[in-house]
Amino acid sequence: MHIPFRLNLTLGLALVSLVILGAVFAPLLTSHDPILDADLMNSEMPPSWDHWFGTDSQGRDVFSRVLHGARVSLTIGIVAQAINSTIGIALGLSAGYWGGWWDDVVNGLTNLMLAIPSLVFALAIMAVLGPGVMSLLIALGLTNWSWSCRITRSAVMSLKSQGYVQAARTLGYGDIRIMLTQLLPNIVGPVLVMATLGIGEAVLAEAALSFLGLGIRPPAPSWGNMLTDAREAIRSVPWATIFPGLAVFITVLGFNLLGDGVRDWLDPRMQVRA
Repeated sequence: MHIPFRLNLTLGLALVSLVILGAVFAPLLTSHDPILDADLMNSEMPPSWDHWFGTDSQGRDVFSRVLHGARVSLTIGIVAQAINSTIGIALGLSAGYWGGWWDDVVNGLTNLMLAIPSLVFALAIMAVLGPGVMSLLIALGLTNWSWSCRITRSAVMSLKSQGYVQAARTLGYGDIRIMLTQLLPNIVGPVLVMATLGIGEAVLAEAALSFLGLGIRPPAPSWGNMLTDAREAIRSVPWATIFPGLAVFITVLGFNLLGDGVRDWLDPRMQVRA
């Protein structure tokens, strides 16, 4: 059953806005420090008025850690996807416009990247660089640019023979100027959709790497390492895993719905159907 694009767009925007607002106003929404406020006397407390999401095995407030973990996940997701999009757009623009041997090189590199699971590649990079924020940004920023490159290249190849591009050449525009001023503005739509979907993928990848111990180092709050800390007590302290897991689910779902909604919104055929 087809879901109206306005519903996708509205629901996705609402979920993403909820996560962003929680991350931005985390210090105002909770009075507990996510790292320093550890109280072993109140460890593994169930959700209550004082601790909305309960406490973990070290007595830290789970609600505070989830909100501050959102800051980490969103920052890494957005920055990593910005790196991915920059690489993919640059390679796709140049390969689609210039063609020839450079197109063959970029195509071969893209096919190689698509043949290697991005999470496996990120794991290999993290194993070499070690855990940390910069390592995460490098690993996630270099492993998921291939689809952006492929979509950009296809769009450029269909546009470079258009009249306005030929007119720009006649006016003496150089190749770089044509790509940046004539072609790039006309492929913003699909690139924006890929970037939105990519943020959700990057958030999920960060959580997976942190869960495996290769991401954000404890005691800094991260949804992934929160799940790692709580996995041994999942039966006795289920809230310590449920709420970080829900945060990952809501964030990824929100960006996926937002990406689908933006894609349908930019499609004239969907506008007619709506």
